[in-house]
Amino acid sequence: MRDTRESRLLLVLLVAIAFALITVDIRGGEDSPLDGARHAAASVFGPVEDGVASAVDPVGNAVAAVRESGDRHDRVRRLEEENTKLKQRLGNNARDRARSAELDKLLKTAGAGQYGIKGAQVIGIGAAQGFSWTVTIDMGSGDGIRRDMTVINGDGLVGRVTTVGSTTATVLLAIDPDFTVGTRMEGSGELGFATGRGDRSLHVQLLNGKARIKKGDRMVTFGSQADKPFVPGVPVGKVVGVDPTGGDLTRTLRVRPYVRFSKLDIVGVVVQPPRANPRDSVLPPKPAKPKPTPTVTVTANPSASATSPAANRS
Repeated sequence: MRDTRESRLLLVLLVAIAFALITVDIRGGEDSPLDGARHAAASVFGPVEDGVASAVDPVGNAVAAVRESGDRHDRVRRLEEENTKLKQRLGNNARDRARSAELDKLLKTAGAGQYGIKGAQVIGIGAAQGFSWTVTIDMGSGDGIRRDMTVINGDGLVGRVTTVGSTTATVLLAIDPDFTVGTRMEGSGELGFATGRGDRSLHVQLLNGKARIKKGDRMVTFGSQADKPFVPGVPVGKVVGVDPTGGDLTRTLRVRPYVRFSKLDIVGVVVQPPRANPRDSVLPPKPAKPKPTPTVTVTANPSASATSPAANRS
């Protein structure tokens, strides 16, 4: 429409009519003559508004869902991180408890034998020297460790120190084929020599071929001159087999070592030998024998039936 005088007058007229209709509608309230027209307009435009609202609401819901999804993702991630940290703490606590128990057992063994020890941790398996069965510990010459010192743990004899560096040392394990230690049987005191055989049981040659030995008998280290490389009284193992003598002067035993070499962690290097031979005092106490169950025998008394009321009536 062109901007002419007639168009301007028409616009003013339409605005005036609109104000007049609004005034009439407000003053009329529910009896307004425009109420019917308003309902008609609502019936026409209402579905359109509902359609627009239904089209817009999913978009709004989707935006809200995306925002909440991000929040949920962050919460899940935080929970997963907290769960991981909790598992790590529990794992560390379990490991710390196990190592604490192992250290406590080592100290009790050292106390029973009156061995002066320095605790060390196994940090490696094998060594550059070519030994088959060795471990590396985290203590060396700077810690007072010397060659040919006895190494123990809470269960018994681990081995002896063979090579010493400034901060580490190599320990030849008692199961190495090149390892030999003098032994003494518990109680009888029979002497012998134990030799390692890798992952198999130790071989012990008793000097007395006629010695009476049975399965379950135990032995400790005999000790070396000047207590090097072995101090006396360290538990070695338990007899699991006795070979027939065959007329030989010596007798061969198969002995299971007390130490579980595949699980070595905390060990003690004996830096001060005992003042006196502890003999068998370091061995763990033997399990108590089960007490026999008392039996009760009930026997019938023939005289009781003779003095019964029925017998008296007869």
